[in-house]
Amino acid sequence: MRDDRAGSANVFSNRNFCLCFIGALISGLGSVLYSFAVSFYILEISSNNAFLQGLYLAACGAALVLATPLGGVLGDRFNKARIMTVCDFIKGGIIILSVIMMTLFSSARAQTVILFISGFTGEFVTGIFSPASSALMPFILDDSQLQQAEAYSSVRSSLLSIAGTALAGILYAVLPLPNLLLSVGVCSILSGLAEMFIRYEQETSGEKMNGGLFLADIKDGFSYLRSQTAIMALMTSILFINFFISPIGNNFIPYFIKTDVENASSYIFDGTLTPEMWSSVFGILVSAGTIMGSLLLSISEQKERCGRKTALRLCLLSAVFVAITAGYWILVARAVSLNLFLVMFSISLFIIGLLIGIVSISMSTAIVRMLRKDKLSKASSILTTLSLGLTPLSSVAGGIILQYLGSPILLSFCSVGFTAAALLLLFNREIDSI
Repeated sequence: MRDDRAGSANVFSNRNFCLCFIGALISGLGSVLYSFAVSFYILEISSNNAFLQGLYLAACGAALVLATPLGGVLGDRFNKARIMTVCDFIKGGIIILSVIMMTLFSSARAQTVILFISGFTGEFVTGIFSPASSALMPFILDDSQLQQAEAYSSVRSSLLSIAGTALAGILYAVLPLPNLLLSVGVCSILSGLAEMFIRYEQETSGEKMNGGLFLADIKDGFSYLRSQTAIMALMTSILFINFFISPIGNNFIPYFIKTDVENASSYIFDGTLTPEMWSSVFGILVSAGTIMGSLLLSISEQKERCGRKTALRLCLLSAVFVAITAGYWILVARAVSLNLFLVMFSISLFIIGLLIGIVSISMSTAIVRMLRKDKLSKASSILTTLSLGLTPLSSVAGGIILQYLGSPILLSFCSVGFTAAALLLLFNREIDSI
């Protein structure tokens, strides 16, 4: 098999990386369109039921958490690129099948059931795909190129979010949802076609996969990670940070748009931007901040240790969430000025994107470098499961809090919890060894 790792320091001279990049570019556009459209559509057909939306997000999150360990085991035993190709084809087929079913059954209840099933199965496939995808980079790149690859991948994701979110806001207003979802399914299939041509060297196991072998591999992965005390300390903190941060993007923003912005007598740029387009603006600002952070790291020297700086940046991020909460209580809940909050929230989201971009790239690069390659897929899948394990519960909790207590309580709950988790990480002694 061909191995393109040697050569220029620029990752785009690597054929395999280019194929991965193109595949992710295509599928990423589809993912942005899908996430944007379905979140608003469920609120639309359920009379703005935040609990139902939270339940949908929880079901998708649970599927991802359940499937990720399986994906990790498969990724260490079989060719990662082939796993990615098959998963993209299956996911595209699931989405196209859901389009057909939604065309045949047009009632709100039937379409809700179809979206739940499609979302759950699609995220289950994503859970198998992601460990193989994330563990592929060390096999096709030199260690010195990993931070650059992570940075360019982050820029790609952010640019996709900008273009995709803006496009989603327009397409959602002019196209029926089945037509929009059909384009998402096509994107997944095209991504799989690009990944078919990735070639690299990997020793694969000839053993037939069964339940006992799967459990043995998971146990082996946990045993290995238990020896990596610094990584486990970091991921424990990230578990709770994700629990408190995810309801803001997943639950609060769509609900804020559907209640505060859509029901306002007027709002800034209301002659140009529909309420849903404001959601696109929010996504674009986060992505623009992430791009800036990613570009800064792409030209920076790859550091041996980044744990302490990561903890400090998370504490700064928590301060931004506290400011957003205070701003909502004062400006929106007390009906002082929705427009002023929109401006403040927009600036805050740019800063959040900047910090998240720097933190995620530094952290993922450090972890990949610390883990053994032969255990990389299952170890990273376990870490992903640990970091996301509570997000299904947080989506349900976010929906319940919004439905019965309102946005101010949800924001307060998230900002206080996020701050506590960030401070615990800052004062953890293990963080200096990452």
